[in-house]
Amino acid sequence: MSGSSAFNAAVCIMGILIFSIHTVNIILKKKKRKDEKRLLLFFIFTIVHFATYLTFTFLKISPLSNGLVIGFYTTFYIFNNVEALLLFLYMVSYVELSDKTQKILVISNFIVFFIFVALDILNVFTGIFFGAENGRYFRQNTMILSQGYQFMTFAITVFVTVTHKKLNVREKTAFALYCILPLVAIIFQNIFKGYAIAYASIVVAAEILFFFISVQKNIELAEQQERNKETRIRLMISQIQPHFMYNSLSAISTLITIDPPRAQASLDDFTEYLRHNLSSLTEEGLIPFERELKHIKTYISIEKMRSNERVNVIYNVSTTDFFVPPLSIQPIVENAVKHGILQKIEGGTVSIDAYETARAFVVEVKDDGVGFDFSAVNFDDNEHFGLNNIRFRIAKMCGGKLDVKSEKGKGTVVTVTFMK
Repeated sequence: MSGSSAFNAAVCIMGILIFSIHTVNIILKKKKRKDEKRLLLFFIFTIVHFATYLTFTFLKISPLSNGLVIGFYTTFYIFNNVEALLLFLYMVSYVELSDKTQKILVISNFIVFFIFVALDILNVFTGIFFGAENGRYFRQNTMILSQGYQFMTFAITVFVTVTHKKLNVREKTAFALYCILPLVAIIFQNIFKGYAIAYASIVVAAEILFFFISVQKNIELAEQQERNKETRIRLMISQIQPHFMYNSLSAISTLITIDPPRAQASLDDFTEYLRHNLSSLTEEGLIPFERELKHIKTYISIEKMRSNERVNVIYNVSTTDFFVPPLSIQPIVENAVKHGILQKIEGGTVSIDAYETARAFVVEVKDDGVGFDFSAVNFDDNEHFGLNNIRFRIAKMCGGKLDVKSEKGKGTVVTVTFMK
């Protein structure tokens, strides 16, 4: 085996081992981020890519036909383009772009990708990029043009990531190095023919990308957990306000002499309400919607007792088989009661709907209360139970979204969508 073949084989074996370790690590994770699923696909394909090149490296020890040489090198050139495409798709899933921008970039990239793949296949019949004589590979002067897709994709990736305002220096550096190192390696590979310098650069660049992104995501996870904890504390404090506790206990005290059984039931509800709010402080993950619904019913029972039955609730729950962040739906219901129907002398009705669609579980909280001018309300304050904080937790913890619609004098509708 020649020195270049030994170098190429060592690079491939090292790459296969490293990418296999990362692949197993991602597969074994119970909860995978969206970008990690794309990264997993990238790693798996890279393993196949390197294994194919390793096989060819050993086959070259024996004489090969011109057709086999052209077939293998055509496969490698196509694989290189696929490698660049998968990196691009990973970048798109990692970076938050507008739907329109993302769609334009992806469609344009796929069009250019298929054009260059077609040119690689056309080379088999025309030899415009490379050929083979006596079982040996040789390049044409136009060979560098076959790598145009990689240059273009790497340039776009660098531009998008470096100019993106939400990415920090660590993330920008990771993507930039992954693109720049292979580009430099391709240039050197055309000088030092026979050595798979580009493959070695992919291993180094991928390791830098994986390490930098992993560190960044661990930092974001720690920050998110801290913010979730602060949000839960703020929500709990906003709900267990002194006047709420005082009024509830006063109402229960009155019932003790008038209706002892109802007083006992109300005291049990009040105790359960406090217990659930306090336990939510230690909840790190999602809880079954059934538990959140039970907490809602406990709260409604207390409000009915406090308001002399001015609160009416209709439950249209067709499914409970999904998970939600703790204290995510109940504060919305509480908001509908206190700032919606109880602002009317006669009270009103809150409707709680939970249903399933093909792609999501949906919870709607509708009231026929006083409504409000949506554009004039700041949802960050405690008065409205920090709906922006609830929206943040729903988005970060389960990829859901929260929408509010209201009309003054007619009521409010809050729709929470939990993607499957």
